[in-house]
Amino acid sequence: MQRYIKENNLTLIKEYIDDGVSGTTFNRPGFNELLQDIENKNINMVITKDLSRLGRDYIKTGEYIENYFPKNNIRYVAITDGIDTYIDSTNNDITPFKAIMNDMYAKDISKKIRSVYKEKQKQGEYLCSIPPYRL
Repeated sequence: MQRYIKENNLTLIKEYIDDGVSGTTFNRPGFNELLQDIENKNINMVITKDLSRLGRDYIKTGEYIENYFPKNNIRYVAITDGIDTYIDSTNNDITPFKAIMNDMYAKDISKKIRSVYKEKQKQGEYLCSIPPYRL
């Protein structure tokens, strides 16, 4: 991302990070801070590595890209997906489909993880991260 910023002669104002918080929700501290900075007119562009970094709920992701960002004069760029709302591009046209795929991926992974835990539980395996006692 730093290279993209430098190559396009942009100024980085701030980074918003939500480590450890699922992209399936938009109730994330960093994302809420981003929205506050948009409302305060502190920024005019949002850049993410890819579309899934914005969010993995395709309905809300679409709402931000199609309505909220344009209403607030925000340019959105997803570098590896080739999405740039400032440029009329076919990559922008397939954005809704990419958002749907990101949403489906998150749901599929969730089902697989639950299935693994359920199987371990059936086999009597320990599922907690910290044992209640030491040997």
